[in-house]
Amino acid sequence: MVIDFFANLRLNVFIYYVVSVTIFLGVLYYFTNIVKLDVYVVFSLLFLLTLLSGFFLTKLATAPLFEYILELQHLSKETLHELKLPLSTILTNLGMIKRKTTDEKTLQRLKRIEDACGMIESRYNELDYMIKKQSTNEIKEEFFLDELLQERITFFKHIYPEFSFELQTQKTAVIYDKIGFSKVIDNLLDNGIKYSNKEKKITLILEQNQLSIIDYGVGIEEVELLKIFDRYYQSNQNIEGFGIGLSMVKRFCDKNKIQLRVQSKLGVGTTILLQFKRKEK
Repeated sequence: MVIDFFANLRLNVFIYYVVSVTIFLGVLYYFTNIVKLDVYVVFSLLFLLTLLSGFFLTKLATAPLFEYILELQHLSKETLHELKLPLSTILTNLGMIKRKTTDEKTLQRLKRIEDACGMIESRYNELDYMIKKQSTNEIKEEFFLDELLQERITFFKHIYPEFSFELQTQKTAVIYDKIGFSKVIDNLLDNGIKYSNKEKKITLILEQNQLSIIDYGVGIEEVELLKIFDRYYQSNQNIEGFGIGLSMVKRFCDKNKIQLRVQSKLGVGTTILLQFKRKEK
């Protein structure tokens, strides 16, 4: 469907362009060789025709695309709305079952289901945020980064109970897009976990307007440090993922003027450093 849409759009634009150029050449020939108007008058007419043609060409190219994007937005909103009800139903009934269950193994299974629902709910909130962001200006708010780090670590502890997270923070108030910053932290933590080795530990240090996220994993070769922020790049193809996370992190940092640096050593681990300003406006 998408391929057909763009193929038809490309064909329509091509046809309009060929017809327009043909008409222009015909007008030029008629007024210069038959009517024999002054050359400046002819070029003035052609200039007006060019402006008119440009207007219709722009409308022809963008109007269907605009309608297509609006349709996708409506579909996304409707789908998202329909997902909320079954997710809430699952969580509500899960809570009722847990209250009536005493068997330890069953409770552990229910906990895993609850954690999985939490992950789905997190993705739901991200999609909801992305859709709203398309139709509104950038959302910035003041929040405490140390509290956000604690929230994200609590979330990851449920998913990766075998990992230990060491958190060293000081009270730090910032003004950013909070959900966007949460996604940055999630991607960096997830990356550190995926590339960890035997020592299953992540250290986070927040001090003097700098956040350091340290893993003790396989590390990155120096030549690869220049590529890790490229979209779809993965240093290890055997590890699950799409190579999108770090490119998103880089875009967020660039947009919000956050200095992003990477220090890594093979077999020792990797440190991601985010240098930012307090209460950035």
